[in-house]
Amino acid sequence: MNGNNIVANFIQNISWTNLPADVRAKAKVCLLDALGAIIVGNSAVITGISEKYAARMWPGGDEATMLLFGRRSSAAGAAFVNACAANALDIDDDGKYTEGHPGAQIIPVALAMAEKQGVTGQEALTAIVIGYEVAHRMGRCWHDDHTIYQACGSWGSVANAAIASRLLGLDTETIKHALGIADYFAPNLPMMRDIDHPTMVKHGMGWGAMTGIMSAELASDGFTGVPSLLGSEKYKDWVSTIGQEYIIVDGVTFKRFSSCLWGHPTFLAAQKVVEDHNITPSNIERIRVKGFHEMIRLYSKHPETEEQAQFSVIWPLAAFLADGEVGPAQMLKKRFNDPVITDLVSRIELVETEEMNQLHQSTIYPCEVEITLKEEGVTYSSGVQLYSNSDITGEFGDMWEPVEVKEKFKKICRTVINDATIEKCMDLVENFDTLPNINPLIQLLNGKSGDQSANSK
Repeated sequence: MNGNNIVANFIQNISWTNLPADVRAKAKVCLLDALGAIIVGNSAVITGISEKYAARMWPGGDEATMLLFGRRSSAAGAAFVNACAANALDIDDDGKYTEGHPGAQIIPVALAMAEKQGVTGQEALTAIVIGYEVAHRMGRCWHDDHTIYQACGSWGSVANAAIASRLLGLDTETIKHALGIADYFAPNLPMMRDIDHPTMVKHGMGWGAMTGIMSAELASDGFTGVPSLLGSEKYKDWVSTIGQEYIIVDGVTFKRFSSCLWGHPTFLAAQKVVEDHNITPSNIERIRVKGFHEMIRLYSKHPETEEQAQFSVIWPLAAFLADGEVGPAQMLKKRFNDPVITDLVSRIELVETEEMNQLHQSTIYPCEVEITLKEEGVTYSSGVQLYSNSDITGEFGDMWEPVEVKEKFKKICRTVINDATIEKCMDLVENFDTLPNINPLIQLLNGKSGDQSANSK
């Protein structure tokens, strides 16, 4: 059977009760992690701009909610804003075959469409599973098919169309058109150009979310699309396992640090040096980082924007040495004049070496960090460190436990919402499959179930 037929049948026919228990559990964990990213992302500059634009662009839309803002828009408009928020501070999940972030677009699309259609929490979770399964397969095909590395909103458009198609109740023929429309209309997102010039275009999450919803809605009105890449004979083996192998279980990892993954190894290597030799930030004269090409290509000046801070090694590394962590708080613009972090930034040197390039593989991230002290003048080195996904985020197949995601959720959200709201949110997600609709979550995150402000504690 053609891959597009297989995927369309999966989208239309899969049911929550027939999903394996570990798939159902992982869907809830993914939902909670993405909600945390959306909540803290509301503090970022990009989210405020996106919300104002959506309110102006879709002023008559009353289908779904821009979370925490309390205003409503079309489903496409709300998903656009919430997806921008979810990826705003680079604390959202990663995927095994996507080479990028699936959850920051999948969750906003599922929530917006579920709210618009008035479906149950169980159906919303089913759509989330569909999104991740299509994202992994489409991402793998997309990256193989395209010579230029493209960001998440490209392949994500097709995954988001799959979600919207399910929640609109489209038949299999119409679903295939929706997938093809999304494939054809998917934004061109040359990721490395944004690495060289970090700006709000980033991973294109908002555009992927909007494109996916619009593609499904167009298909439902009779708009036709080309066959998507999922139907290519070349990718049959990658696609045909959908509904049998659930990649979401072992293929989604959660980020420990709020910045580009390529810089994460330096935090761990620097931590080793600092702890081994009891080094304080005030006694650091110089920091030399040896790394692979993509790592060293990241932004290497003092950041002026939140995007420059995230797509950087020097800013998050300096923040890690100063604060002992790299979370959303370290990525917000209000921290950019911090004297301790700023001083450390000026002391970091980045060096690309052939040794690191040769050691670097898709799941291996090498680096070496050397720290020279002011008083003693001595230099301490981490030695060459080879970090895997398990060291940085969690090995595929050796995932974070749900309790760890809950702790992350609590930690990052406390600056935005109070503890009572945090607990209510976690409880709602835990019991999401029992909800007759998703309104309780939407109302909670818009302050309609008690004061949500962190300042009200």
